[in-house]
Amino acid sequence: MSAAANTKDFHYPIFSRSDLSAFWALFTDNFTNLLVISGVCKFVFQMPDEIVFGRIIPGAAFAILIGVCFYSWLAHKLAAREQRTDVTALPYGISTPVMFVYLFGVIGPIYFSTNDAYLAWQVGLGAGFIGGIVAGLGALIGPFIKRVTPRAGMLGTLCGIALVFIGVTAMALVFESPIIGFLSLTIILWGLVGRYRLPFNIPAGLLALFLGTVVALILGKSSISTEGVAFNMPLPYIGDMIQGIKHLFENPALFLVLIPVQVYNFIETMNNVESAEAKGDKYPVGVAMAFDGAGTCVSAIFGSPFPTTVYIGHPGYKRIHARAGYTLGVGVVLLLASTFGLMAFLANLVPLAATAPILVYIAMTLISESAAAVPRAHAMAIAVAMMPHVSELLTVKWGSMLQALGAFGADKLPAAVNDPDFVAQMSQQGARVIGHETLAQGSILTGMIWGGFTALIIDGKLKNAGYFCLAAAAMSSVGILHASALQAPSFTPVVIGYLIMGAFLVLYPMFGKVEPLFPEEAD
Repeated sequence: MSAAANTKDFHYPIFSRSDLSAFWALFTDNFTNLLVISGVCKFVFQMPDEIVFGRIIPGAAFAILIGVCFYSWLAHKLAAREQRTDVTALPYGISTPVMFVYLFGVIGPIYFSTNDAYLAWQVGLGAGFIGGIVAGLGALIGPFIKRVTPRAGMLGTLCGIALVFIGVTAMALVFESPIIGFLSLTIILWGLVGRYRLPFNIPAGLLALFLGTVVALILGKSSISTEGVAFNMPLPYIGDMIQGIKHLFENPALFLVLIPVQVYNFIETMNNVESAEAKGDKYPVGVAMAFDGAGTCVSAIFGSPFPTTVYIGHPGYKRIHARAGYTLGVGVVLLLASTFGLMAFLANLVPLAATAPILVYIAMTLISESAAAVPRAHAMAIAVAMMPHVSELLTVKWGSMLQALGAFGADKLPAAVNDPDFVAQMSQQGARVIGHETLAQGSILTGMIWGGFTALIIDGKLKNAGYFCLAAAAMSSVGILHASALQAPSFTPVVIGYLIMGAFLVLYPMFGKVEPLFPEEAD
């Protein structure tokens, strides 16, 4: 029988029983992002419900549905080509770190400078569309970056995101409401981590959410409410998007925020595709990067400024034998919920403490599976790649603390975290504000570069490691790394530091003898 006939007769089960648990994990992640978007846009930027629930949320859900359909199709193609039934589709949704940058780096400045919520939304659409084009262009260089960067660099920086922004943040929610959180976490540990069967084969994710919600209702920490339920079909807003693009070109300073963050976004896509390949599902990285850019453009056209991307977490879904049904289910449910105005209903009903344990599991799995996917000697490379993300969490929380104190009415607050007086006072308390802020800027790229050249040093590829440092020096000089915005090329102390490292790694092997301290370990 021919290979074509085999492919034609092959059946890939799109849905499996494990898809239900995976569905709740991915749904929780996207649902939380949509809640954050709606809350900030409505209560901070004073956008009316017509924009928030009538345009932004339905537009985002529509873009997510298109994305999950595409990646489910890619999964089916991969399964048919390799004659495997265990292929797991790539998860998809709104990029969480980029979402915050668009909220407070693009939309926020426009609103606070003009007090015009409608203009802020339009500029967000324009930024999203142009950002999608930038992200799509990443497909031209993504395969090259993937080829030259050790896996420990790409997976290590994802582990940092998983640790601080998914795992630690979710675990804090568990401890804020321990009765609900511990109950749900126990079910997740039993069914997904320990992999023990539950009564009637109930999926662990579903049972954790159900029990957590029931307890929350009993304790009065959630409610059943139909407030905000309305019909909002996703529609194109091309005219508003064009107005936003015009405003961007009239105020080019916003591009200094937009371009670096979209570089971050396509690197995030590339790293997440790499994590899937590490677990046996090899997807075309260039195609994924191009589609994520296109998906972001679609999102902007239909009213949502927020970029979409391949999500972190494929190893966790792979571990529980999910197929493609989980991601298709998320797309359909989110679109229905946003179209019929059910986001507020679900937000009142399902407590965050019940959903958080699922995110803890995703973080645990991604970190452990990434460590297993690289040579044992590269564990130190993964460790160093995680460090910039810890600094990012600290700087974000310090900024949040200042905002909270300002809202509380505190006097003599610094204007920013890097205020000299604030830095001096924090240093006396042992908090290295400037160091953490510098390390945090461009964290995903920084983590990938440091993890990459550390792995190359371990492997004895010293010149290649030096080239990574020189590339970091070039990016730092123009503000892609370790700066808050793009800038004219300059020799900052960080740039000089990278040049010293790069020069040593490139030149020393040319003039000196490279000998391992313990030759038997090198073998």
